[in-house]
Amino acid sequence: MLQPKRTKYRKQQKGRMKGNSQRGHQLSNGMFGIKSLDSSFITARQIEAARIAATRFMKREGQLWIKIFPDKPITKKPLEVRMGKGKGAPEYWAAVVRPGRIMFEIGGVPMDVAKEALRLAAQKLPVKTKFIVARDYSA
Repeated sequence: MLQPKRTKYRKQQKGRMKGNSQRGHQLSNGMFGIKSLDSSFITARQIEAARIAATRFMKREGQLWIKIFPDKPITKKPLEVRMGKGKGAPEYWAAVVRPGRIMFEIGGVPMDVAKEALRLAAQKLPVKTKFIVARDYSA
C-alpha cells in the first residue's frame, strides 16, 4: 500500500473558533464598550466601517479604542481556475473574534452618546454584540 509523501511544509489551515475569548474580555481603556456574543472573522473593512460610524456620531468628542486587529490573511483562488497549483493569493485580512471579546471601547462622552455610537458601530459588524459599562462608572 502506498504511503502519502511526507512534505517539509505543512498546509496552513483556517483554525477553529471554539470556546470563549481567553484575553481581551474586560474593559481596559474606556468606560463603555461592545462585547462579542458570537464567533466570526471580522474583516478590516468591517472594522473601519464601524470606526467611521461611531466617530461620526460622536462628532469627534471623547476617544474610541479599537481592541481587535486584522492579522489573519484570508486567501482565495481566482474565479474559474482549476484545482491545484498551490494556495491562492491573500484576498483580505481578518480578525478572529470569539465570544466575550471586547471589540470597541469609548471614553470621555456621556452614556447615551456612547450607547448610540456603539449601536451604530455594531450594525456594521457580522456578530451579535452587547453594550457593557465599566464597574467603576458613576453617572
